[in-house]
Amino acid sequence: MIERRSVFKAALAAGAAALVAACSGSNDGTALPQGGSGEDGGEPVAPVAKITATPAVDAKDANVREPVVVKVTEGKLTEVAVTNPEGEAVKGDLAADGLSWTSSEQLGYGKTYTYAAKATGTDNRPAELKGSFQTIAPAKKLRATLNPADNAHVGVAMPISVKFPDGPPKDRAAVEKALKVTTDSDVEGSWGWISASQVDWRPKEYWPENTTVSVEANLYGVDLGNGAYGRSDVTTKFKIGRNQVVKVNTPDHVMKVYRGGSEHKSYPCSNGLDSDVDRNTPNGTFIVMSKEPTARFDNARYGYTNVNKKWACRISNHGEYIHENQDNAAAIGKTNNSHGCVNLLDADAKDFYDSALVGDPVEVTGSRLPSPTSSDVKDWFYDWPTWKGLSANK
Repeated sequence: MIERRSVFKAALAAGAAALVAACSGSNDGTALPQGGSGEDGGEPVAPVAKITATPAVDAKDANVREPVVVKVTEGKLTEVAVTNPEGEAVKGDLAADGLSWTSSEQLGYGKTYTYAAKATGTDNRPAELKGSFQTIAPAKKLRATLNPADNAHVGVAMPISVKFPDGPPKDRAAVEKALKVTTDSDVEGSWGWISASQVDWRPKEYWPENTTVSVEANLYGVDLGNGAYGRSDVTTKFKIGRNQVVKVNTPDHVMKVYRGGSEHKSYPCSNGLDSDVDRNTPNGTFIVMSKEPTARFDNARYGYTNVNKKWACRISNHGEYIHENQDNAAAIGKTNNSHGCVNLLDADAKDFYDSALVGDPVEVTGSRLPSPTSSDVKDWFYDWPTWKGLSANK
């Protein structure tokens, strides 16, 4: 948080009366008179100007997302300073009419801020506001991460993911209300909680190609429940690429790649062993999660470790990849005998690898094995009504 000194002063009107009435702040943030006397020597004469502030003087647990506002009635503000514990002024602006001052930077958690405001009333008498207030001090601050990252170029099935690595927020509805997705074309979508610590946004259908997407997670100062508040705001802006969809019907031993709805490439493949359901390539709509020029495969259950394969595109945290397996060339295009991955010949694997974007959909059908719920990228395993039901704001 950057705090800057910002104090404004305005000259009092020429010819003002020389009478001075000092003031101090009341508990409701209102300037009150102190000293001075009436013309007949009786009770002190109060200035007509009345200064108020939000948060009020002596306020506790002030909301750090709300601006500080100082206002005056029956007069104009001549000086306003709101200072932090280090004595630095909070940045703010005086309205053109001189009737209010509003801060323009976020406040910090668990801090005491001090007011010093002056005004000149319509009676040409000075009024003053002094005092302080305290902001909320969270019991815990939850950090959020946002994916895709800034300037990412991703496929048409890419979900937006907000994760809370410090622990799950209790108030899921409050989280969703703080999230905003903006696109340069109309796209219907919804948030859905994949786990207690992860909420994703996906479109109803695949993203329109070449869509620009901006995401705001305005979580700083948001009460997330159980004394936890958002640590900071997070934003990202990314681009959807061309429409490329991979389709594998496992009994066909062919992996087809579609561009813009038309078949673009076709590669012979070998998928998970048909006779062992546990080794089937599971059904479902996956996405390309990552690309690795070389990946190491270990599966002690089936007797192999430290097996390196090239041009590997991960499609599931359940263990499935699309990758080169030249050692299995005799089976590729003829029979399914892998341990769940989609095996391609070396040249085909390289060609596909070069064409793939993280976020490209991979649609697998024809298997006896259902979609793996253990994968943390399972947004497209749900039909649309079910997905919307995963939102906290139904």
